[in-house]
Amino acid sequence: MNMNRTAEWIKAGSIQELKEKGSAVIKGGIAVFSHEEGIFAVDNRCPHLGFPLHMGSLCDGILTCHWHHARFDVCSGGTLDPWADDVPSYEVRIEDEIVWVNPQPRTANHIQKYKDRLMEGLEQNISIVIAKAVVGLVEANVPEAEIAAVGIDFGTRSSSGWNAGLTILTAMVGIIPKLDKTGRILALYQGLVHVARGSSGRGIHYLLGPLPSADVSFDRLAGWYRNCIEVRDTQGAEKLLITAIDKGMTPEQLADMMLVAATDHFYLDGGHVFDFHNKAFEALALVGPDRAKQVLTSLLHMMGNPSRSEEQHHWQAPINLVEPVQEAVQALANANVKAVPGLSIDENEVLQQLLSEEPLETVTLLKELLLAGASPARLAQLVALAAAERIVRFHTQNDHRDWVAVLHTFTYSHALHVRLQKSEEPLQNRAIFHGAMSVYLDRFLNVPAAKRPKEASVAADSAIGTEQLLQLLDQRQQVDRAAQLVYDYTQRGRAIEPLLNTLGHALLREDAEFHTFQMVEAAFAEYDQWCVREDEFALRAQETILLACTRYLAAHAPTARELPHTAHIAWRLHRGERLFEE
Repeated sequence: MNMNRTAEWIKAGSIQELKEKGSAVIKGGIAVFSHEEGIFAVDNRCPHLGFPLHMGSLCDGILTCHWHHARFDVCSGGTLDPWADDVPSYEVRIEDEIVWVNPQPRTANHIQKYKDRLMEGLEQNISIVIAKAVVGLVEANVPEAEIAAVGIDFGTRSSSGWNAGLTILTAMVGIIPKLDKTGRILALYQGLVHVARGSSGRGIHYLLGPLPSADVSFDRLAGWYRNCIEVRDTQGAEKLLITAIDKGMTPEQLADMMLVAATDHFYLDGGHVFDFHNKAFEALALVGPDRAKQVLTSLLHMMGNPSRSEEQHHWQAPINLVEPVQEAVQALANANVKAVPGLSIDENEVLQQLLSEEPLETVTLLKELLLAGASPARLAQLVALAAAERIVRFHTQNDHRDWVAVLHTFTYSHALHVRLQKSEEPLQNRAIFHGAMSVYLDRFLNVPAAKRPKEASVAADSAIGTEQLLQLLDQRQQVDRAAQLVYDYTQRGRAIEPLLNTLGHALLREDAEFHTFQMVEAAFAEYDQWCVREDEFALRAQETILLACTRYLAAHAPTARELPHTAHIAWRLHRGERLFEE
């Protein structure tokens, strides 16, 4: 053996010694086995949860870990169990009856291997496999969008269509800039696990073909699509959507076409339809336009039979909210108005009207503002702020399940705000009225209204910190105390970045349900929109958004926290920590 190579390789002892002992652990944590007249070397840490493999059993070429009975081919390191990873194996050489081991594994854990393993974890719905893959990819500095794209690609191929898991994953990519490294791992992991839960085990959605004719205008395609959605013909809608993509409609044009159809009726499925459409277009931006057919057709299943709010009793009695909105929308269509950049509006007047018990006056005010050229996106932002105020005023004497009602209005209005910033399609503006009427209908959830936090004493200043917030959320129903703590924190001019990171961790350390993920992402995004201004109204709006987020988190914590526990195990294994010794 070349002396330089010998210096690099590790001496494992003589063949005779290994035969007598059966196994040995050498430098670098490598287990060397004598078995069936051969010498084999693998990493001594079981890739499942880190138990020492030299304490396992070796029979017929199969090495079995005794902790959870994961099985490995001792020669290649390949596992027989899908919930365990392959164990790295090492090249062995024998010279002069001495065993030498190459400390470099035969197959390194390259990025593509982690991606492949992530896809396997998604397909098999195995959280520990997903967690390990996410940790490996993040540690390899793979961009978060690239990691999420694996989950989006998997989830949108499923016959289950666009689901809550895909919404969670896309939302978590949105909050990643606010998080530290641990938070980024947890955000991706939580999102991907929920995609697996919603999509694995389902069949594949096979796309329909486009129309053969290339002589159909974009406007006519959009009209046909709208008609198909109106009569709940999702297959016809799919063919038209695929045709539109093949003809070169941009994502913005596709969004206008689909969201016009989605707003022909009021507040579909309690706001979920609009919110899911928005998230699907955000996901499309992550995976690229070549996945447009796969991503966007995944939305169509929810258009087969969505609930239409104008058909529901409380939208028509005791006050008919439907006809005034329809009349306002028709007036706007007849006027054909354009937004006037920089038009001044009294934001406080609009906010107070949205929160009032006078819905018809609210419709009139919004109509007049739009006729005057007010920015639709700005009005949608104010509707979202009013919805956040409903959450701030939500009294804990209400039925706990009613948190979701105020949440739906907020996330719907946030999605509307996002889309109207990207679109000039006037028909989408009618969704502003739908959101405003939902804010009105939520008013009884503010009776009695929860009190806004009060100024704390200066003496309490030293006790205010982000860690205190996490400790508080270890207890149930600390809604008002948590809001007071966050209020005190912001009033004293503390850095906002640690607070946002902490709120993110308050979400990600829980086995949170779908709506809590929605709440945090929408709150972070709306908060950012108000931070571009420093006037008194904007500062108050920032405060409202943070309080709404905090109160919702506090109302839904703590949980069992099993999911994040799995992610922490995966990260500790990646760092080489010895879990079994605990």
